[in-house]
Amino acid sequence: MILLTAENIKKSYTEKPLITNVNLSIDSGDKIGLIGVNGTGKSTLLKIIAGAMEAEGGTITKSRDLHMAYLPQNPKYDPEKTIEEQTEEYLRELGGNIQQYECNTMLTKLGIFDFYQKMGELSGGQRKRVAMAAVLASDSNLLILDEPTNHLDSDMIGWLENYLINFKGAVLMITHDRYFLDRIVNRIVEIENGKLYNYDGNYDYYLDTKAARMEMTLATERKRQAIYRKELAWIRRGAQARTTKAKGRIQRFHQLEESKLVIDDTKLELTTASSRLGRKIIEMEGLSKSYGGQTFIRDFSYILLRDDRVGIIGENGCGKSTLLKMIMGEVQPDGGTIEKGDTVKIGYFSQENQVLEEKERVIKFISGIAENVKTSEGSFSASQMLERFLFPPHMHSIEVGRLSGGEKRRLYLLSILMQAPNVLILDEPTNDLDIETLTILEDYLDDFAGAVIVVSHDRYFLDRVVRRTFAFEEGGSIRHYNGGYSDYAARRAEEEADAKAASKTASSGGKTGENTSADGKNQTQSGERTEKPKKLKFTFKEEREYETIEDDITGLELRLEEVENAMGKCGADFVKLGELDREKQKLEETLMEKMERWEYLSDLAARIEEQNEIFRKLRRK
Repeated sequence: MILLTAENIKKSYTEKPLITNVNLSIDSGDKIGLIGVNGTGKSTLLKIIAGAMEAEGGTITKSRDLHMAYLPQNPKYDPEKTIEEQTEEYLRELGGNIQQYECNTMLTKLGIFDFYQKMGELSGGQRKRVAMAAVLASDSNLLILDEPTNHLDSDMIGWLENYLINFKGAVLMITHDRYFLDRIVNRIVEIENGKLYNYDGNYDYYLDTKAARMEMTLATERKRQAIYRKELAWIRRGAQARTTKAKGRIQRFHQLEESKLVIDDTKLELTTASSRLGRKIIEMEGLSKSYGGQTFIRDFSYILLRDDRVGIIGENGCGKSTLLKMIMGEVQPDGGTIEKGDTVKIGYFSQENQVLEEKERVIKFISGIAENVKTSEGSFSASQMLERFLFPPHMHSIEVGRLSGGEKRRLYLLSILMQAPNVLILDEPTNDLDIETLTILEDYLDDFAGAVIVVSHDRYFLDRVVRRTFAFEEGGSIRHYNGGYSDYAARRAEEEADAKAASKTASSGGKTGENTSADGKNQTQSGERTEKPKKLKFTFKEEREYETIEDDITGLELRLEEVENAMGKCGADFVKLGELDREKQKLEETLMEKMERWEYLSDLAARIEEQNEIFRKLRRK
């Protein structure tokens, strides 16, 4: 059953049309993901379909059975209202016969329990969940969701994912979470150059099909150009429109000329300079932080290395951003120390776009940071850097407040990178950035000559970028895991399974259908013997290696820095330069081997500590 049909929708904000003659049909079983580069009109189209904005042309036809609920990207709220009062207002706006207790039930599922807390006291993620509770509780058969995963933690994103998979109605949503798209949607709609392109499948299917579509489009354009060149030669020979046949040929030539395909192959170019980074980066020792009697960070220590890629995850409000602000020096720890190297230059990408002034012109804002920027490809002016970040000249003079949410984030990212940092601290960098920009940012971080610390709930981004994950847990403890989000999730699942098995064994007094023979091996009731699980521990050699490996890494980094400095002073002494280059390559290989070994030993140390903790708990019982 068709729930809604939008035909020939048009909308402009400036002299240039934003969306033109857009057509979209939504059936009852559709789970649609709307994607596209920031500023192409995705949120505008959602507002028009939801009735929150008027189109300049076109019609929207709705089924009599349609019950629609719309979650905006940034829901409006009254900071003085309680959560319950705010949801009452949301429910009135949505209509229907939903009772408050039904909405309260949804709030608890979304992790909101204090219904009398004021909206102004909530974090961005909590406010989003309050609005989402009203939308999901509504009696609707079409959910229109603009960036539903923004500001949500990983566990809550997983819950929402399962909810939408099992939702019986239709869904139209904007999201840049690629795992979310892949697992939920059965249809991708891309908005590009004001038009919609439809792909019947999930995100993986879209990637494959779009590549084929682009190739076909280019082939069609090549054929048009070949015919056009032939007809242009005929016109230039002085063709006279004396016959009906000639008149028709001239008319077809003009049609060919007007049907020229405009291919926008402009790509975001992330190439900026970075400052030299010395041996000492950031060293954190015994950090602790509490607010209002609640401990958020307890005894956290870590030495940040030159090429580290660290991801930080945890529930909303657990202290992730607080840890970043402590590293920045904006918040002081209650206990512990943070030491930074003399050459460290931090680029801090916060959640709030803090430095953007709504009334300031785009070009003035960027020029205020640097008039010229040196990159690996040469020197670029502020206006050239804007163009490299997909801000064409006609956008340079507009006010920042007129940019879309994603364009503001992209402008803010440019402002950070133009400062040539050698340590990047990114707090929720994926919020409001489109998939294309995220892909290019991921590639940029691969080659970034420095350390990266990122707080994110985007599971795909974490898997793609980070090599070590810090997970906030209850009581303020922070656990270390090797790898990205999927590695962390798999390890956590193993830990939970082990804990359940240990708890079951302890509660049954060790009687689980097995008995132990005289030689200490486990024996099942059928007489089959199984080896008793071996206790994890370091060998003597591994223990000595673990104690010294960080010093070894530091020594290698120091020598590598000396070699790089010496290479810069060689001048035309190519023999010496060759010797130093060979030593540099050998140092880099050894350093990589040491880093991999350090990761293995650190992971083993963490697993040994987990095992010992389980044994301690069992003994206490």
